[in-house]
Amino acid sequence: MGSSKSGFDGDSASESYGGAATESDAEGDRDDGCPPALESSPFAEEEKVLAFHSLHIYEAKVKKIEYRLREWRYYVHYLGWSKNWDEWVGVDRLMKYTDENLQKQRELNNKQDAEKTTKPSRASHTKPKGSNVPRGKKRKNDSILKEKSALPSEKLVNIQIPPTLKKQLIDDCEFVTHLGKLVRLPRAPSVDDILKKYLDYRLKKDGIFLYQCRMADCVGEIMKGLRCYFDKALPVMLLYKSERQQYEETVVDDVDPSTIYGAEHLLRLFVKLPELLVYANIEEETLRELQHKLNDFLKFLQKNQSLFFLSAYTVREEIETSTNNLVD
Repeated sequence: MGSSKSGFDGDSASESYGGAATESDAEGDRDDGCPPALESSPFAEEEKVLAFHSLHIYEAKVKKIEYRLREWRYYVHYLGWSKNWDEWVGVDRLMKYTDENLQKQRELNNKQDAEKTTKPSRASHTKPKGSNVPRGKKRKNDSILKEKSALPSEKLVNIQIPPTLKKQLIDDCEFVTHLGKLVRLPRAPSVDDILKKYLDYRLKKDGIFLYQCRMADCVGEIMKGLRCYFDKALPVMLLYKSERQQYEETVVDDVDPSTIYGAEHLLRLFVKLPELLVYANIEEETLRELQHKLNDFLKFLQKNQSLFFLSAYTVREEIETSTNNLVD
């Protein structure tokens, strides 16, 4: 399963995200006021199902069920695989275990395996010395490779993305690039909200006198910097091609992307940050402190993953329909 994964969920969250909703008050976001009966869930606990994951369909078993943010979510175990791959998925990732769906599984998996074996190897792309590649283009490509290889590795910030967030990045890529889905905007909580929640989290964890010390100023400045980097980097390097039209339609009138987008796109920034920070001319001691704070922020994201991230994205047609209904 792991070898097929590569690369960087959809109603908006409830208004309770506007406060300081973190793991401690997660119960408030479960819609426990009038949750539907468990019998109305499309799938049952211990039911054998077929689960879509990273371009393949796998046999799985539903281990837990919950209803949160007005949608059913299922904790599945992939049969024959380590428990490390167990995860929460939305109903759109599951299919009933039927002969018809088993046939779909075979067809899709065979197709993906065939594409993998027929894909040209990297060696086949290597040009011989007598290559007819235009000199200008070749020099341009060489200069790009030299520029990338020239990055001083000792100055690269070592950002350690937790395994569960790496899987989040993989699912994010899969939803957008392969399933043609998008994150419904605006997101709640937004990037801005999440950064403020982290500041509140540090205040509660480190004590009331935190803001009287240098550490508070440091954390505050880092959060401001992250917000600035996100607003600048989003349209340039954090969007997939299929997301660009949505960006142009949503981010208008000088609105900051950090008030519109959420954790899904913020996490993508952390993949790019090491390269971006190389050119920031940061002193070594400050760099080490920054690295520690960024990794702590990622742990905070991981701790609140089920609150900050969507479990299912939305097809573009549904987004356009809901938008048109609002206009009407």
